Amino acid sequence: MTMSVIGEILAVGLIMLGAGISLLSAIGVLRFTDVYTRSHAASKSTALGVLSVLLGTTFYFAFTDGFVSIRLLLGIFFVFLTAPVAAHVVCRSAYRSGVKLSETSCQDDLKKVLYGNSNQGEPRGRGY
Repeated sequence: MTMSVIGEILAVGLIMLGAGISLLSAIGVLRFTDVYTRSHAASKSTALGVLSVLLGTTFYFAFTDGFVSIRLLLGIFFVFLTAPVAAHVVCRSAYRSGVKLSETSCQDDLKKVLYGNSNQGEPRGRGY
């Protein structure tokens, strides 16, 4: 086996892994109950899926054409930079505007930190 065949097999494996992780992420977004768990599914696993696809593409071009694309490396960097920050901002704004947690959630640790033991400072939202 030549290096290009090994590179192609590695690239196909990583791209298929990334596609599978992205599929599971999409199923998680559909199945989870509230905005907080959906945001977790949308950001964490999608970032891992995109990493696998872009890494597979990088390996493909590195082994078959002999060059590494800086655009692919920048894509990996910016996905890992923006996905967690965006998920945090969405969850924080949802919590601050009063979006309720799911009934299946066990505890709300942030409520004690932000509002103390009293219920006076709780956010008032539509609660959907």
